[in-house]
Amino acid sequence: MDELGARAAAFVARHPRHARLRHVGTSRAGTPLLLLSVGHGGRQVLVVAGPHANEPVGGATALRLAERAAADPRLTEGADATWNLLLCADPDGLRRNEGWLSGPYTLGRYARNFFRPGFLEQPEWLPDGPDRATLPETRALLDLQDELRPFLQCSLHGVDVGGGFVELTHDLPGIAQRIAQTAARLGVPRELGAYDTLYWPDLGPAVYRIPPPRRGDLTAAITEAAVDSTWCHPGRYGTVTAVVEAPMWGVAAVADGTPPADRDGVLRAVSRALRHDTRRLHRVLARVRPHFAGVPEAAHLLAPVDDYLLVCPRLADAWDPDTDDGSGRSLPPMSTAHLVALRLAGRRLALRTAGLLHQLVTRAGSDPAGVLPELDRLVDEGCADYRDGCAARWIPIARQVEYQTRVVLAAFALAGRRRTADSRSGEPGRCSEAAVPMHRD
Repeated sequence: MDELGARAAAFVARHPRHARLRHVGTSRAGTPLLLLSVGHGGRQVLVVAGPHANEPVGGATALRLAERAAADPRLTEGADATWNLLLCADPDGLRRNEGWLSGPYTLGRYARNFFRPGFLEQPEWLPDGPDRATLPETRALLDLQDELRPFLQCSLHGVDVGGGFVELTHDLPGIAQRIAQTAARLGVPRELGAYDTLYWPDLGPAVYRIPPPRRGDLTAAITEAAVDSTWCHPGRYGTVTAVVEAPMWGVAAVADGTPPADRDGVLRAVSRALRHDTRRLHRVLARVRPHFAGVPEAAHLLAPVDDYLLVCPRLADAWDPDTDDGSGRSLPPMSTAHLVALRLAGRRLALRTAGLLHQLVTRAGSDPAGVLPELDRLVDEGCADYRDGCAARWIPIARQVEYQTRVVLAAFALAGRRRTADSRSGEPGRCSEAAVPMHRD
């Protein structure tokens, strides 16, 4: 986190006429929220890095985008654009991941040092609407959106294991082809059936339409992004939001769009494995929780544990072809890619829960409940399934950053061409056709 701020300050020192760095808020722990701006155009772009604490690639991407914008006037003066780069929306959470950020990048090291706060402590979500948002990080982001009225907002996320994909509030025709070209050139698999977009409309391969927020229970909010969010808030200004997902460990099979040989058999196996792991984790939690009652530090780790164990049984039922989950929805048509994504997601939920409980115990310096051997088994089994069963392979950071950068630049070029009444940063009646070329090799 400190390195991001230092590198941004050094960038401004090298480009004093084109770049500015300012504080736009303060985190709950008192860390400044930093905005790096490049250019002086009237049309605003907002890039949000680090909205999820365990997805650090966005910070490096933001700095790469700043370098590109400073070097290529077609991205600033030529498009009448200013790039506004929020370096990290959750700096406190990012610091809690520093146990794995310096490497070596192994699945086991990541799982045992993983941190992501509970759903209600994640800055992009607005479960009670924007007027009742209480997190200072959320309020800072909302204020920034209202100040800038961007024509494009890009939220930079990272899939831990899987493939790359994009979620959009508005269609950007042509973006699927650009993503396909970028993914092929960089060796990044496209996720053609992302589990959290299972019921969302497709806008093209690995491109999904974010539906309007709806009322629902916390399970739907966590698993389907079904609540209001800072993705949707600037829509009142005509903003296009693109959520750009870049994988850390790639799995080639998430790009397999062929019909599965035995859909129901795979779904039963995935649901059975998730239920089995959930029961094991509930038993571990029941033994651990009494030893940490009233410990403030433990609450940060137990909140996401409770979230994951809340959604696991519901998802297992929703995916099981033999179970009525009570939602009234049937599963959509599925390719092999969808089934692989569900397998990865089930493992992800169990592995994150085990990793958080592992940290809770190891940071205490003792294991009064005697649960570490079981947690180590859970972590090792999950990592082995990713590595050996799913052929997950680490994608070098430079390639993650370049992939995400190119997708953002593609969204910038295409959003700049949209003919809408409010395409000029929320000013009605203005129309722009800025054709900004994507940066190429």
